[in-house]
Amino acid sequence: MSRIVIFAAGSRGDIQPCVALGRALRARGDDVRLVASARYSPMVVAAGLELAPLTADPTEILESDAGQELLAGGRNPVKFLGGFRRILGPMAERLLAECSDACKGADLILGPTLGFLPRHLGEHLGVPWALIHFQPSEPTGAFPHPFVPQARVLGPWANRASFLAVDQIAWQLSRPFINPWRDRSLGLPRLPLRGRRTDGAPVLACFSPVVVPRPGDWASNVNLTGYWFLDEPEWEPPGELAEFLAAGPAPVYVGFGSMVPKDAEMTGMAVRAALKLAGVRGIVQGDPARSDEDVFAVRDVPHSWLFPRMAAVVHHGGAGTTAAGLRAGVPTVVCPFFGDQPYWGERVAALGAGPAPLPFRAMTVPRLASKIRRAVRDQGMADRASELGRRIRDEDGIGRAQEIIDSLL
Repeated sequence: MSRIVIFAAGSRGDIQPCVALGRALRARGDDVRLVASARYSPMVVAAGLELAPLTADPTEILESDAGQELLAGGRNPVKFLGGFRRILGPMAERLLAECSDACKGADLILGPTLGFLPRHLGEHLGVPWALIHFQPSEPTGAFPHPFVPQARVLGPWANRASFLAVDQIAWQLSRPFINPWRDRSLGLPRLPLRGRRTDGAPVLACFSPVVVPRPGDWASNVNLTGYWFLDEPEWEPPGELAEFLAAGPAPVYVGFGSMVPKDAEMTGMAVRAALKLAGVRGIVQGDPARSDEDVFAVRDVPHSWLFPRMAAVVHHGGAGTTAAGLRAGVPTVVCPFFGDQPYWGERVAALGAGPAPLPFRAMTVPRLASKIRRAVRDQGMADRASELGRRIRDEDGIGRAQEIIDSLL
């Protein structure tokens, strides 16, 4: 039995894959500790995992003024990463101490590229570690970093350079916190001004090769596992939801996950108006008390249960929600806010499983209605989405990840 620590900082879409992997590792006898916001304690505990809580709530962060600026930052890597620094800076020392405590006794440390925490803590403890990528983050000449799409016009050299540029921006913004922590708390030498990329470090790329074909210049340390889905086969829908689904044609789901629009009330009205203009029934993320004959509002329904029952899904393009929509085999409309979300919207469109993304800041009732209308009427799109879903469902991302983990222990 091994003691495995998994960093799962972020929103629900970042947490669920880690819980799914942790649950599988726990089932085979490993001792798994998840480092995540206390907000997700019920999900972690229900999976039989130990939670090492972080005192940072992603929902509260996104609802703050700084969080709203982050959501409005779009795809600009300087604004995106700089926004994270402004938000996390005041709490960095506390969070890093919590991360250090969480790794005591670990035999293996897994986590995302944010701060490269697995690398620092693995080096400190003398234990193996690996990075988790929820989007393509390894340099390649095949395409640019998801944050820097403009690089593709200059070809392979610029594509590769875009990854190094994002790495360097992230390092310069985190260096004032990471280097003192390495020096004073971990007893490690400070890293140089330009940092040191973790070339050759083991990577678990938690996305499907069907969605992102493996570039030929990725080295063998990059393991494209497929998605890690957290299924809830025993979940039963409330009677009202089951009745709504049975009362008419398949509806369209619209929800923006943990993204919190500045004017949520106005956004909700626009979504309902777009559904009506498109001539479809809808299931929306929101207060169930605000349901009506044509639109049913839900708070928390497993995507693995809900999405296959939809005619199409509309969402923000988070990695986890995009994966769930593609797996369901129904057309997807992505309305991205920031970060890697525009990239996933572009991948959906390139695969023919949805129309071109509609940025949230450009969303209007007619534009959203037009995207929905195409998603539910284009039979070719429906066929491509269905085939894509079948191929994703045939994958065993968690099983592949376990094989890689075994090779590290």
